[in-house]
Amino acid sequence: MNVNTELQYAKLDELYLDAKNSRLGRHQTNAPLSQEEILDMMNASDLDELAESYLENGFWQHEALLVVEEELEGQHCLVVIDGNRRLAALIYLYRAIIGEQVSKKWSLLVENRVIPAELFNEIPYLQTNSRQEVEAFLGFHHSVTGIKGWFPEQKAEYIAKLIDDRGMSYEEVIRKIGTDISTVRYYYISYRLFLQMKDILENFSAEDAEFRFSTMFFCLQTLGVQKYLGLDISADPGDARIPVPKNRLDALAHFTRWLSGSPQQPSLVMGLRNVADFGRLLENPQAVQYLENNKHARFDVAWQLAYGDEEIIQLINEARNDIAIVLRHIHRYKDSSAIQSAAERLAINTKELLNQFPTICAEFLEED
Repeated sequence: MNVNTELQYAKLDELYLDAKNSRLGRHQTNAPLSQEEILDMMNASDLDELAESYLENGFWQHEALLVVEEELEGQHCLVVIDGNRRLAALIYLYRAIIGEQVSKKWSLLVENRVIPAELFNEIPYLQTNSRQEVEAFLGFHHSVTGIKGWFPEQKAEYIAKLIDDRGMSYEEVIRKIGTDISTVRYYYISYRLFLQMKDILENFSAEDAEFRFSTMFFCLQTLGVQKYLGLDISADPGDARIPVPKNRLDALAHFTRWLSGSPQQPSLVMGLRNVADFGRLLENPQAVQYLENNKHARFDVAWQLAYGDEEIIQLINEARNDIAIVLRHIHRYKDSSAIQSAAERLAINTKELLNQFPTICAEFLEED
């Protein structure tokens, strides 16, 4: 493959979406689509997970776009032939940041977020001479090594075939596809778990599970989900072929319902944003009991049952620390009517708080 191995950088407005991108469908790739039309068609894809990653980590150099120089409307342009989803996610992010009309989802995504300064001005790319020179590479890259590829389950299926059909070990798969052992383990176990769900659960929707595959993949990386399902992440492929043991199949049924949702209950795991919190919920017996016994269970109620005390304690400690800071400086503001008014409101709230704890209140009265 004749690709310039020197990493180059471009600004967002210097890169163009590919009208011949096979993700658009065979009928669309033959149509003369504008950049805006391509972007509109890609909006149906689940791009917000990519955008969330960029806001947290920036644009990783090892995920550089692959571009070719082609003529568009009489100009020589850098057309992205691999990485159109990544580019589309950046475009939507940029529009949300500068206040252009985008969906509420994107506006909320950037709200109160610190945007990496180089995110839209230093986008890494590698340039190739022609499309034909990279066709074989794209077929492999989309299946395995991209940020998300065409579909996450395709990565897992490819890895599972190498292990199950060709008898490869995790180490041999790593050498073949150039990734790390933890990624290979999680993809393999995720795919085997998907097959286990399909084999043993009634009314199992494979289509819904495929849609939620990436979320499931990250859920399995939380300690709470691993313990709840009885997963052994360190197991060799032969032992991991049936991930969930027989004594945890009821737990698997619950997990599937919480992940995919049902007509009576929406999914409890709304994308990658609350995967970590979902894992923490499954570490708490009280939250697990509530979730298992209520078909209409809500995430916020479960969280309050599990960690409501921790949050209240944290808020009280923060208030205590803030007051300690105020006490170091308050002597300079005793004549301020505004501060006196604020202190009076604080006193009222403090009195209401102490009334909830009669013993503490009685101790203060005795001291007085």
